[in-house]
Amino acid sequence: MAARVVITGAGGQVGRFLAGEAARRGREVSALTHQQWDIADPAAAERFVAEGDLVVNCAAIANVDTAEADPDTAHAVNTVGPENIAHACARAGAQLIHLSTDYVFDGRQPHPYEVGDAAAPLSVYGRTKLAAELAVLAAMPDAHIVRTSWVYTGADGNDVVAGLRRLAATDRTVEAVDDQTGSPTYVKDLVDALFAIGDGAIREPLLHVANEGACTRYDQARAVFEELGADPGRVRPVRAPARKAPRPAYSALSTAMSVEAGLNPLRPWRAALAEALVQPLDAGQLPSTP
Repeated sequence: MAARVVITGAGGQVGRFLAGEAARRGREVSALTHQQWDIADPAAAERFVAEGDLVVNCAAIANVDTAEADPDTAHAVNTVGPENIAHACARAGAQLIHLSTDYVFDGRQPHPYEVGDAAAPLSVYGRTKLAAELAVLAAMPDAHIVRTSWVYTGADGNDVVAGLRRLAATDRTVEAVDDQTGSPTYVKDLVDALFAIGDGAIREPLLHVANEGACTRYDQARAVFEELGADPGRVRPVRAPARKAPRPAYSALSTAMSVEAGLNPLRPWRAALAEALVQPLDAGQLPSTP
């Protein structure tokens, strides 16, 4: 077990939850935001990584359209940054878990993606994240790459599920995309898996970690309304709008190979959603319709 958990991108939803859970488990935590640790700076990592640390890289330009509009910054943060961290961890003798994405796939197959399926990203975001996977493992072959999908907390104001909770409490009609499919993943279950990986339970370098099953955003929105006792008939299916960056139409992840490698299977997405919806909802503005 690593003596200390070092988190990059600690201002994001996974980083914040991970930091809180590490502290709850009695672990020493160093949670660093982009302002504190610019991972694109090749010299910065040496100041933050020490022997025996477990480093979890949550930092990324994760807004897909932002990455498409500024590919140079996306490359610096999403590809060069993780490579810098991997080199620093290898030199220091630290462990590394790097978070990646279902968007490394093109969405053209009609069934969940296995770890070994060919990656063919459609966007700058997906291409920079795939490049990071390759760069990290080249610099540090014993690092772990964790691909996940549609992560939510259910409580964060910027979170899809939290937004749906607020909309369910109104009388508004909600439009939700019904032609994109993924694997909604509750951040608590993802973080539990990250600790299992970091504590040495898993040896495979490339893993898929997501709640079991797949759905569209429309299915997810109806499920939120149903769990909260709101009328799911207020959710209307729509086609995905044209966006700057293309999204895969189907990016559900299979965790079969991760389970074979020793990871405990994550529960079905609907069961995880039900737990998320009983957590306190933070104070925030009512979002626009998803």
